[in-house]
Amino acid sequence: MKPQQRKKLEGNGLWEGSRMIMPEHKIRILDDALNEETRKKPDLDPQAMVEISQVLAQSLEDCSPITLTVFKEYEDMQIHGIVMRVDQQLNQIKFRQGDYWDWINLEDVVSANI
Repeated sequence: MKPQQRKKLEGNGLWEGSRMIMPEHKIRILDDALNEETRKKPDLDPQAMVEISQVLAQSLEDCSPITLTVFKEYEDMQIHGIVMRVDQQLNQIKFRQGDYWDWINLEDVVSANI
């Protein structure tokens, strides 16, 4: 008795025997995988926000260096420096790191330590 051969178009149709992926589908699959890796910003409790504000105010007042943890989509970033200015209208801080400075959104700051 001869074993029965399986036809290419059985099962779930063309996908059963096809090994080709269209470029548009490949891009979509890679984009979906990348989006799964992105994170959402954690909600801070009021006590954590007060602690961040106190550390920022102390750094601004006496020019002491602090470490900020800034939320990013894939991984948090820690930066070390001094608060130069707080702009409450734009909700940003001017943060000096060594020889250069940058504006950082306050809503992206997850923690601040002395």
